[in-house]
Parts: sequence; structure tokens; C-alpha cells
Amino acid sequence: MFPGMNPRKMQAMMKQMGIKQVDIPATEVIIRTAEKEIVVLNPSVAKVNMMGQETFQISGSIEERSLDTTPDISEEDIKTVMQQAGVSEEKAKEAIEAHNGDLAEAIMSLASEE
Repeated sequence: MFPGMNPRKMQAMMKQMGIKQVDIPATEVIIRTAEKEIVVLNPSVAKVNMMGQETFQISGSIEERSLDTTPDISEEDIKTVMQQAGVSEEKAKEAIEAHNGDLAEAIMSLASEE
């Protein structure tokens, strides 16, 4: 933590101040936000408990990934909408995509078009 300081002495000082630190053998840390994922590869993770409040210290190689917001549409979902709304496969798929994968909304919108 501090260069040139004896690690045992540092642990003793932390114990006196009521600070407990535990290293966590993590292989990857992912922080998800609304727009992206922040991935820490080969992280060094320490959980620090200071007077009852837990915090995490994380360091490592950082990589950012954008989130794919398009819903996964299965064949089963398309068939369900086709049967319930009585429409073609193409129309069913378009409706599911338009309603971000919400089958009920897709069926209701197709039913209201009739």
C-alpha cells in the first residue's frame, strides 16, 4: 500500500484502526451501466471493511463494451404471436421488434390493427 513500509506493521496499524482487508481471487469484474459494460480483466480485488462499511478496491486492465439492446427473438416467440394475432411470420417478427421483445404488446398492437 505504502512503498517502503513493512507489510506486517501496516496490517497491525490497520487492525488498530478497525480496518479489515480481504483479497478476493476474482478473474473478471464487470460494471454494467445503462449504455455500456466496464470490464476489468486480471483484476486485483480487495474487500475493505472500515468501521462496518464495506468497500471494494479494484485494479487491472480495463476494457469497455457497448451493450446490445436488441431483444433476442426466438422462433417460438414468433409462432406464438402468429397464432394469437393471426398474422404472417414477417408481421409477427416486425411487431415483436417494434415492442422490444414484449410479446403481449406485440399481440395487442396487431389485434388493434384489425
